[in-house]
Amino acid sequence: MAERKDTHRRDTHIATAGRRKEWTGPVVNPPVWRASTHLYENTAALKAGTRTNEDGKFFYGRRGAPTQWALCEALTELEPEAFGTVLYPSGVAALSGALMSVLKPGDVLLVTDNAYEPTRLMATGLFKQLGIETRFFDPLDIPAYEALFCERTKAVMLESPGSLTMEVCDVPALAAIAGKHRAVSLIDNTYATSLGFPALKHGCDIAIMSLTKHVGGHSDLMMGSASAGERFYRKLRRTAQTLGHVVSPDDAALALRSLRTMALRLEKSTQTTLIVAEWLSNRTEVSHVLCPVLPDAPGYDLWQRDFSGGCGLFSFTLHDADESARARFIDALTLFGIGYSWGGYESLALPFDPAPIRTASQWPPTQWDDGNHLGIRLSIGLEDPQDLIDDLKQGFAAMEQK
Repeated sequence: MAERKDTHRRDTHIATAGRRKEWTGPVVNPPVWRASTHLYENTAALKAGTRTNEDGKFFYGRRGAPTQWALCEALTELEPEAFGTVLYPSGVAALSGALMSVLKPGDVLLVTDNAYEPTRLMATGLFKQLGIETRFFDPLDIPAYEALFCERTKAVMLESPGSLTMEVCDVPALAAIAGKHRAVSLIDNTYATSLGFPALKHGCDIAIMSLTKHVGGHSDLMMGSASAGERFYRKLRRTAQTLGHVVSPDDAALALRSLRTMALRLEKSTQTTLIVAEWLSNRTEVSHVLCPVLPDAPGYDLWQRDFSGGCGLFSFTLHDADESARARFIDALTLFGIGYSWGGYESLALPFDPAPIRTASQWPPTQWDDGNHLGIRLSIGLEDPQDLIDDLKQGFAAMEQK
């Protein structure tokens, strides 16, 4: 368990978390411990090692060493009410590992209909093969959500804001309903991180992040994490070790280094997002701007109530544009790269069409009866906002060229 210093404020936590003297020695950062084999002084010590299983106790490389332990402790300290954190080789591995720690054949899993697509594919593919039934729900329709519960419902997978379409749902209410039905509530909290949305404090049991995104922050590593209170942390750890999940110490060091500046990067990208999103909302080519941090955005009341920070991820839809026009828009961009990730220092643009994969909610919403609403997701990096706006102007100009 992390030794949380409750007298410290957020920014001090970020700067100091995970820097135990026994792990850093006389230097600032924990060294990179590259080791598969941990040696014991004698056979008595070898035997004693099998009786403990916790960070800080050497055993074998799969259980980590000071570099990974320091990152785990830092993430735990930044997630209020967490007892511990488990690391995974990717965000998807964190999602699958966390869900597998609380589900078994015959169970029912409820998944928000606007979830990250790999989450959907996992639920309808791997978990179906394992005998786990998945039911998708509209995160904005709370009565319909509760009606899906049965005695076999054991877990609920949440995400807010929703992937691609950015709906903000009432996470505390959804988690409370799950708890009433004795189901575990898990949330993909990659968007806001624990800095912007302390998920366990808002009623969730397990908080999952793709560390590839904001924690890594530089588009140079793959990693995921899951944080929880003691009961579910033990389950997470046991399942991860059974599956052989481990992250490299080099990547853990990169993540730990980048964690120190995450708050600054999130604040900068959020500020730029507001500028770019407001500019887009005044373009005649744009039908809807899906940006939770905009005051007139749907769900902004929940955003204000539950969130203390945002990030650079948001979407917008084009008014009556066809796919070729959208392609011309994206292809004309020079500062925005075309890529699936986000949360790095560079800006990205990606076309999206969620309608084919929605099963419990409609896209576009029924009230949008004024066009086809092809979507584009933007990840805003650390560039100057005016330069990004100028780049988007190029995209709109290219749309008009046939």
